[in-house]
Amino acid sequence: MIHKKLPIGLSDFKKLIEQKCYFVDKSLLIKEVVEGSEVLLFPRPRRFGKTLNLSMLKYFYDNSADNAFLFDDLLISKDPEVMAYQGKFPVIFLTFKDIKSNNLAHCMDSLFDLIAKLFQEHYHILKNDFMGDFDINFYNRILSKTGSLSDYENSLKYLSEYLYKYHKVNPVILIDEYDMPIQSAYINNYYEDLIIFIRNLLSGCLKDNVYLEKAVLTGILRVAKESIFSGLNNLKVCSMISKFSADKFGFTEEEVAQFLTAFDLAEKLPKVKEWYDGYNYSGIEIYNPWSILNYISEQEIRPYWVNTSGNELIKTLLLKASDLVKQDMEILVNEGCVKKQVEDNIVYADIDQNDDSLWNFLLMSGYLRYDNFVQEEEVWYADLKIPNREVKYLFESEVIKKWFSNMRGSLRLEPVLTNLTEGDLKLFKYLFIEFCQSSFSYFDVSGQESEKFYHAYVLGMIVSLRDQYTIKSNRESGYGRYDIMMIPKTLNKRGIIFEFKKVNKYENEDFDTALLDAKNQINEKQYAEELRTLGVKNIVCIAAVFDKKEVRVDIF
Repeated sequence: MIHKKLPIGLSDFKKLIEQKCYFVDKSLLIKEVVEGSEVLLFPRPRRFGKTLNLSMLKYFYDNSADNAFLFDDLLISKDPEVMAYQGKFPVIFLTFKDIKSNNLAHCMDSLFDLIAKLFQEHYHILKNDFMGDFDINFYNRILSKTGSLSDYENSLKYLSEYLYKYHKVNPVILIDEYDMPIQSAYINNYYEDLIIFIRNLLSGCLKDNVYLEKAVLTGILRVAKESIFSGLNNLKVCSMISKFSADKFGFTEEEVAQFLTAFDLAEKLPKVKEWYDGYNYSGIEIYNPWSILNYISEQEIRPYWVNTSGNELIKTLLLKASDLVKQDMEILVNEGCVKKQVEDNIVYADIDQNDDSLWNFLLMSGYLRYDNFVQEEEVWYADLKIPNREVKYLFESEVIKKWFSNMRGSLRLEPVLTNLTEGDLKLFKYLFIEFCQSSFSYFDVSGQESEKFYHAYVLGMIVSLRDQYTIKSNRESGYGRYDIMMIPKTLNKRGIIFEFKKVNKYENEDFDTALLDAKNQINEKQYAEELRTLGVKNIVCIAAVFDKKEVRVDIF
């Protein structure tokens, strides 16, 4: 069978159709845009088809050339009412996807360049009677990059007016990856300076603009309303928690099944699903389109999306995350879920300061999925989990291992783990206590959350044992919840249970009492029952009690 060309890296809709590439038909997005709000924002993860969809809208609306043939065989062609809009509007199209600068001056220069090229595309409107001296001078200042900051802030607003006066019809404004320069500004510490310009640029052309027919923006995040879209009452945000256009970015399971069948790979669907499915867009299961395209090209299951550029910020944020985040991440990697507040309105400045903002950033960027979206006292919550094997690979290989390797004293950790799993438990006890006391700082283990720090710390210690053990955290067994359980993949090896306890000085508790309480909890709650049920006979229980940097351990 002769297969169609795969459009890997091809985001120009016209080229894709003309070159007869395989196209997953998302053309009904056009109907939803035509019939939708005046200004639409589609936040989606990177490489989920945003640029291609915006390019499709450009060729649909654009009146500068006859592009009707591009839609002949698509689903939208069956809707004559929507097709009546085809080729009827001037289009202002901008993509910010390549605006990635390490300083404000370079970023602004790149933005001015982009706007100048846009004005050059519409240069023909200068040759018209409605353009007075002020308008011509303004246009030429933009073209020559001699305009003031105010000129560029007003550029899209004035261009939409000029296009209306020339074509006698309001233009359509399409802006791709509007938040890319904002993310770059956040990473490189000029966020506050850039956000003012972006706010003024967008509000000028989108807010109360009588010369606007329709505007569509895409990006990874919905940057907080107060930062960008203040007062923009005509904006409809269509994020992954919105039903609007939920299936128009990324591939549905039906589309993936058809895609695989077209390339003689239908029997691979279960494995493909395990690795690249898992995104929940308002109840619709969505596959990662970039990974699907690359898998069909290479016909090899491996990470594609997470190995592309764009993960740097995620890795940086997670590597310096709080110990509570690290503990929850371990739960996720072990195929559990964590309940978190969900809010699609992101304030960049809060991402590395607030755990809730970080979780929402991970969700909206495609590194987590949500289920059980419920409202509790005017706050929305959801169960977050890792969507698929590909993202799990990123967390395990790029994040958790680095947490482990960054631990102070890690060179001395190997004998601790060797004695834990197969060696002398008395020696393990000695080494473990010495290792903790030499690695902890006073500030690590002070405060009310110190017990969670110990928990997260030990999880980081044992992460390298994943090939030998299934590691579970905060799961139910018997009549309670153990802190950590290590289930051997070879049943004749040791099964291990950890229980952590902080000495409660406010109740006059000492180490002996705290150790006894921890041991009693393991026994009374029958934490070892899960291991016994699985057939593990050699079970080791470890009660670890902490008071700041001091550690006591009992093994039984």
